[in-house]
Amino acid sequence: MSGDPPIVVMSEATRRQPNRRCTTVTGDKKRAAYRVLEDRILHGEGKAAPEQRARAFSNAGFGPPLDGLIGKVATRPTQVTDGDFAAALATGVSDDELFELVVCAAVGQSARLYDAGLAALAEVVGGGEDR
Repeated sequence: MSGDPPIVVMSEATRRQPNRRCTTVTGDKKRAAYRVLEDRILHGEGKAAPEQRARAFSNAGFGPPLDGLIGKVATRPTQVTDGDFAAALATGVSDDELFELVVCAAVGQSARLYDAGLAALAEVVGGGEDR
């Protein structure tokens, strides 16, 4: 949609060189940028196994206490406590793995909410246009 606000993408080179221009992403490029993010967190280099990241992204498939933490991150983030993290770390997962799983859970939930919002909007306006 041409009226969508642009997404400004700053690369590491942009941060190091302030005079360098940022990349502006609009319309279909937003979806492409999101797909790159999703691919990176699910399949990129990391400490957590890709299968674990996919389960966290989908908010499914963990046993206690990881399922409690991942579920809270995805659906009730204000209720996450230090105890949730301590219990998850007690399962043997490393700090780095846990960080990656939390990021996957948050991005997965945001993707589901974004898609649901677009579907509701398409239903209301009758367009169904992918944004």
